[in-house]
Amino acid sequence: MTQEEAPLLKDLMPWSVAPLRIGRGWPLAPETSSLKARWEAFVRAEGAAREALFKPSRSRTLRTTVAQLPGHPAGTGPLASASGPCPEPVQVLHGPFDEQWLIADHRLIDVARPEVWRVAGPEQLFLVEQGYVPDSSGPALLATALIPDGRSPAGRPGRILPLYRRPGGDEPNLAPGLGAFLEGQYGREILPEHLLTWALATGRNGSDGVRVPLPADPDIWAHGVELGHRILWLHLRTGERPKLPGGRRPYVRAALPPRPAELLYDRDEEALHIGDGRISPVPAEAWDFHVSGVRVLELWFARRTQTAEPGELEAIGPRIWPQERTSELLELITVLALLAELRPRQDELTATTEADPLGARALRNAGVLPVPETSRRPASVLDHHEEGPGGQFALL
Repeated sequence: MTQEEAPLLKDLMPWSVAPLRIGRGWPLAPETSSLKARWEAFVRAEGAAREALFKPSRSRTLRTTVAQLPGHPAGTGPLASASGPCPEPVQVLHGPFDEQWLIADHRLIDVARPEVWRVAGPEQLFLVEQGYVPDSSGPALLATALIPDGRSPAGRPGRILPLYRRPGGDEPNLAPGLGAFLEGQYGREILPEHLLTWALATGRNGSDGVRVPLPADPDIWAHGVELGHRILWLHLRTGERPKLPGGRRPYVRAALPPRPAELLYDRDEEALHIGDGRISPVPAEAWDFHVSGVRVLELWFARRTQTAEPGELEAIGPRIWPQERTSELLELITVLALLAELRPRQDELTATTEADPLGARALRNAGVLPVPETSRRPASVLDHHEEGPGGQFALL
């Protein structure tokens, strides 16, 4: 079977959402303290000074009124008269393996995709397709329990795919009949999370989207689901923290400078040099880990050290490198190294699956494909009032 004959993920999980478009950088930061300080500076400013700090766009100005983000009670009146404390920040996935904080205020976000916020919750998981870059390595999909902004580091948008269409883990976002079809093929219960973990283990990116080959052999399916659960755990980083074996764990060998500005890698020493600071051992596989053609460690570091113009809200942040960032960097190195170790098993699994597949034709013959258009649209999930512009209740 060629890769093109495998079903597309967007057919297996038919409801997807385009990436968020925040529109300005200052409502997003690695730590909440920066966001609260930026908001305080914003509301202290008046008139033209506040407008300059805000950075208006066609979608958002100081006079724009919009509904609240579902589940996040920020104000709905014009920002020209905003005052008081910062709306509560929420943690989001800002690109590959980069958890940051966003001020959860709809007035600050050009395109927030409320339908994503509406179905978020403890039971929800999201897959994020990464932008296709020819001949690039790295995962085609990322998984998160946070709200993802869906932005690809290469600047090529993918899609956000919720595992469930409704809050509370209700109504799986699967093609109608897919679960029953797979249960018949494999002779075992198929949970929605099984398809998500299988896709993490086997998904391959192409110019027309992510394709997910399905195996004919139930034992291969079970092995792939198990492998995908390991990948999912590394993506989510919940519960027990991931660790490399003793002797391979990265440590700070020389203290990082207060204001690091340069990141270099020494392959011979397996060392990461951050100014005069040094972290080792750092496996080459972690340093070389790319998503959509971009090195993850370099992107993560650049987002925390790039400077903004003096006077802009984005310039408000920690004066020195916080210790928490070093801990996050050590964990990120560990996660990338462990994911890289799994890559040969993923490649072997995909090759074995493609040697004896259930292709898209089998899904069409079973009536699973084509997917009805109603499955590609969001479900009607509103069972409570949402405040609209100016304090009016939204009607959905």
